[in-house]
Amino acid sequence: MKTPASSIVMFLVAALLGAVGQYLYKVGSARIGVGWRGCLLNAPLLGGVFCYVAVMVLFVAAFRRGGNMAVLYPLYASTFIWAALIALLAFDTPIKPVNIAGMALLVGGMVLMGC
Repeated sequence: MKTPASSIVMFLVAALLGAVGQYLYKVGSARIGVGWRGCLLNAPLLGGVFCYVAVMVLFVAAFRRGGNMAVLYPLYASTFIWAALIALLAFDTPIKPVNIAGMALLVGGMVLMGC
């Protein structure tokens, strides 16, 4: 069964949203106030929750269109690459050679899983 291009695009968007959600959780964690209101009124945390809900919606939509798990889930692993790039841009977190090697292995695995 061939995975539709629309399902692949949905999973790549989900990967990007997952990384944005991680960024928003990090930013929101620094702004948490006291008590439950500190979480519920925290815009970055709520944005992170929204991102993860959107990821799940995209997963369901992609599978409903006939997406193959063996093709799609490795694409979602690109979340870690997006997260590293966001951390570099937002927090000036360096990407070390070992990180680049890990990213290359992720991409290689994605290619192999898609064969």
